[in-house]
Amino acid sequence: MLWVKAFHIVFIASWFAGLFYLPRIFVNLAMVPPGSSAERERLLLMARKLLRFTTLLAVPALALGLWLWLGYGIGRGPGNGWLHAKLALVLVIVGYHHACAVLLRKLAAGTSRRSHVWFRWFNELPVLLLVAVVVLVVVKPF
Repeated sequence: MLWVKAFHIVFIASWFAGLFYLPRIFVNLAMVPPGSSAERERLLLMARKLLRFTTLLAVPALALGLWLWLGYGIGRGPGNGWLHAKLALVLVIVGYHHACAVLLRKLAAGTSRRSHVWFRWFNELPVLLLVAVVVLVVVKPF
């Protein structure tokens, strides 16, 4: 199980690296001046490739997490409220990942009305989620 845990951590870290950087590309896309089609297309290509790669990293991260959950049998009995909170946050993280895909489609279609400032704030959410999940897993506060 230690190998599973090690690879779970590696894939989680890699997945989050993509979730940290993808919205930064959105910030740059939101700041592209009208008429700069080459810059816009280059950023869209980068964002599409990063989203695809990040999604490929998320799949084993989630699968290994499920393996750990089932293997350890964590979550049954008293004192495991932290796990339920962590799983809820994992669903929020998956939702954030999906939201990134939706935002990319809107940016590519030219229908996004979000400002670069909004994307800067949007970019902070995965940091807060990662901190919350790590605290729950390490401290197990409830």
